[in-house]
Amino acid sequence: MSDMKIILGNRNYSSWSLRPWLVMKHLGLDFDEIVVPLFEGDFKEELLKHSPSGKVPVLKFKDQEIWDSLAICEYLNEENPDAGLWPVETEARAIARSVSYEMHSGFFNIRNDMPMNIRRTIDGFSPSSLCQEDINRIIEIWTSCRQRFGQSGPFLFGQFSIADAMFAPVVSRFNSYRIPIKGVAADYMHAILTLSSMEEWTESACGEEWVIEAVEL
Repeated sequence: MSDMKIILGNRNYSSWSLRPWLVMKHLGLDFDEIVVPLFEGDFKEELLKHSPSGKVPVLKFKDQEIWDSLAICEYLNEENPDAGLWPVETEARAIARSVSYEMHSGFFNIRNDMPMNIRRTIDGFSPSSLCQEDINRIIEIWTSCRQRFGQSGPFLFGQFSIADAMFAPVVSRFNSYRIPIKGVAADYMHAILTLSSMEEWTESACGEEWVIEAVEL
């Protein structure tokens, strides 16, 4: 049993759980997992046993409880300062944080209209005008970051960073809903989808039996 533990929601649906999990896998950390099936039975009471916010994910380590995906990622960065979870160069690091925080606090139309559901493929999805605005903005972010800072590797800032973990669930959504993506952004999606940790998460999600009816559109 590891001293580090992360409490997750269903892999198929919980985009917030995916983000820090990818960072932990990237770091090669030894950690245990507890999956709390969302909207199953007394899930809220179970979450409150682990999380003061009653939400996932939660990281438990060294008698600490850290909740919220981005807060966990920032904590992991502070605990592993040489791992390159943010770009080293000042301008790139500032942009990486900016786009990560934008993802964390925005894109509500994508969240509402395109809930994460890894097990499904949705053909013929037509985004609303507001959802399309969010899609366009994300493509703009991916394209700009790759062109300005991505010369050293396949990710937004070359090497894998917290920014990639923050956008990984959107990559999954675009893949599930068959959003037409071309060029640099399409190459970036391929890099995320073929990441070994992302493939591991996807395989586990496809093996889950839980179904949240409101998400099975």
